[in-house]
Amino acid sequence: MRLTAFAALSLTLCAMASAAAPDVVVPTPEQRAWAEAEIGVLFHFDMPVFRPDYNWRAWGSHPSAEAFNPTALDVDQWLRAAKGLGATYAVLVAKHCSGFSLWPTKAHAYNIANSPYKGGKGDLVREFVEACRRHGLKPGLYASTTANGYLWADNPGRVRPGGPITQAQYNTIVETQLRELWTNYGPLFEIWFDGGVLARERGGANVAALLRELQPQAVAFQGPPDHPHLVRWVGNETGTAPDPCWATCAETTQADGTRVIEGLHGAPDAPRWCPGEADFTLRHNTSFQGGWFWRKGQDDRLFDVPQLMRKYEETVGRNTNMLLGVVIDDRGLVPEADVRRLAEFGAAIRARFGSPLKIASGAGTTLELRLDAPAVLDRAILQEDLAHGERVLAYELEGLTDGGWEPLAKGTNIGHKRIVSFAPRTLSAVRLRVTRAKAEPRIRALAVFVKQ
Repeated sequence: MRLTAFAALSLTLCAMASAAAPDVVVPTPEQRAWAEAEIGVLFHFDMPVFRPDYNWRAWGSHPSAEAFNPTALDVDQWLRAAKGLGATYAVLVAKHCSGFSLWPTKAHAYNIANSPYKGGKGDLVREFVEACRRHGLKPGLYASTTANGYLWADNPGRVRPGGPITQAQYNTIVETQLRELWTNYGPLFEIWFDGGVLARERGGANVAALLRELQPQAVAFQGPPDHPHLVRWVGNETGTAPDPCWATCAETTQADGTRVIEGLHGAPDAPRWCPGEADFTLRHNTSFQGGWFWRKGQDDRLFDVPQLMRKYEETVGRNTNMLLGVVIDDRGLVPEADVRRLAEFGAAIRARFGSPLKIASGAGTTLELRLDAPAVLDRAILQEDLAHGERVLAYELEGLTDGGWEPLAKGTNIGHKRIVSFAPRTLSAVRLRVTRAKAEPRIRALAVFVKQ
């Protein structure tokens, strides 16, 4: 997926809406809705599924469009699998690094209209978006501008010497394709710019103006710097967000998606709201193309449920959204093994965190939650009310035992959601104490969970 993303995770001009307290940055309503979504899926379906030996950087060696020939494609099956996980949004990779486009683009011939799929009458982007809306998932599109093997373009979106077109022609193609994607399929929840966007002043396409014109409400992953609803990468594809991971940042950094990048924690005093999104795969990273694409004989290379639950706690539980990469096989289906694992993962999330023993909320530096009877606890969920921004800078969590109040855990940021784990204790009350804050804390939830 990001194997080729030499990212331009450049200065991110995220939202700076007015806040009720000075120096407290708050998200846009679109960013708040995105944080509420929490779990998404990212579907990859491109030429490597049909030609696994294809190397998109071997310029001029791209397979014919006729190689794309799924025989049983069913986007409703994809979305049912996503709902089994509990996903609330889904992103389709409309064009990956090969340059093959899953919609009948007018920009060039390397697209689904010249494949056997539906006799050349198919439009997988339309099928996907319509299926999302049928199944109640928010639709998103991966719209990379940085790589295109068919047109000899490599990160960060520059045509290689000897390519079939000029840089100006490539930019026109990029703008044509984005206009098609952002005009023909209705409002999108999230737009994914894998590898960022090459700025116009550095020779790139005029992406920012198009986004502002056509999809101003969409949240953009690594989008143009002046877009108001940005989210950022967390620095790896392993399902581990930095700790802490603040939703505010000053700038991100250039990154190649094959490498772990440190230092993408954000900062509590940064001026822009730009939260993290953690993308990782259902299949092991040692699988074909990092687990992002299907290959025959690898259906047993799935992370097990305990591993996935740890990733959930280290992404959603660290103030980021979780975007899980799901493969599509050469039939055009999510493989049966992957469907089962998605359902098992979703069931485990709901069993572990779906029914808190008790919840409290309130404003101020201390919030106490008294239980109806002593219980053995080992998890808590903390949430701030993001309408008022991230105000908590440090906190301590305490539990009441027969011997009095005892420390359970401590940390720094909370943000949308912080999952706190601690050694199992029999407790009759739990207390959150905010020890440092920018302004009066607004705690949306202090929820506690019985040990399982």
